[in-house]
Amino acid sequence: MQVNLVEERAMILQEQLTMDQAEGRAWSNKMSAFGRLERVTSLFSRPKDEEFELLYKEKRYQPFWHIICSSCYVYERRRQYPLKVSGPEVESVSIEGMQYDATTGTITLSGLEHCREEVRNEVMIDGLTNKPTPDLSSYLGYSKTEIAEDDLDDFQPTDTIVVPPQARATAVVRDILIGMIKSVQADRIIEDRIDVERVDLYYRPVYAFQYRWHAKEKEAIVEYDGMTGKMQTGGKTFQQYAGKILDPEFLFDISIEAVDLLVPGGGLAIKLAKKGIEVAQSRKEAAQNRNEN
Repeated sequence: MQVNLVEERAMILQEQLTMDQAEGRAWSNKMSAFGRLERVTSLFSRPKDEEFELLYKEKRYQPFWHIICSSCYVYERRRQYPLKVSGPEVESVSIEGMQYDATTGTITLSGLEHCREEVRNEVMIDGLTNKPTPDLSSYLGYSKTEIAEDDLDDFQPTDTIVVPPQARATAVVRDILIGMIKSVQADRIIEDRIDVERVDLYYRPVYAFQYRWHAKEKEAIVEYDGMTGKMQTGGKTFQQYAGKILDPEFLFDISIEAVDLLVPGGGLAIKLAKKGIEVAQSRKEAAQNRNEN
């Protein structure tokens, strides 16, 4: 089996809504954060702005994965094709110079099937829940900037919280590959290949505003999507992630661990198109040799 791994990338989406714009919209819609009952009550006695206080605000980058994998199996297999003859009086049939006995009312032809199976799987994974979220594909059309690999380990924009994903690339890619690996019945395998075509980590801007309604002694949060401008209530803030930096080794480590999963018996030839894989594999083999000795 040939497994090809693409170079991973980290992308940051360019905001369409600024912090000031989001804060202005949030203040105008702050009553929406306190629930339907409070909104209905406020229609009879509309609260004044001075009854509300902005306790906290943040801009954060929220992660999601965009991963594309494909598989290709090309193989040949021999098969027998039973063919019913026209009646019981038929003793044999000649086809292209070959004679076939019709002993049971059928003849059997032998053939070589030329087979090709291709599967392509594109998924969007929410970085906080680790669940497939197809709607995230709508962000792919926005302007984005790639974070250089050398800058990943100290990437921390000013006044912005970078929320780390809850799963690294290994786990995400592994789950996808499990569903794509298959065993084929073949006399000869011509091509047996899996391509990890894309492993991109995206960061999208989200604004959160926490308000306190002093008269009701209640607090609530309004969020705005920095790309679409969509408002959401009942969300959370991520103050606990403040100052968190990205760890490239945690984010992108799909090499050996993911590939080991694909080699159940060790008898398959693995070709990896990823920088540094050869070094990692040689270290693993050296460690095994030391254990045997």
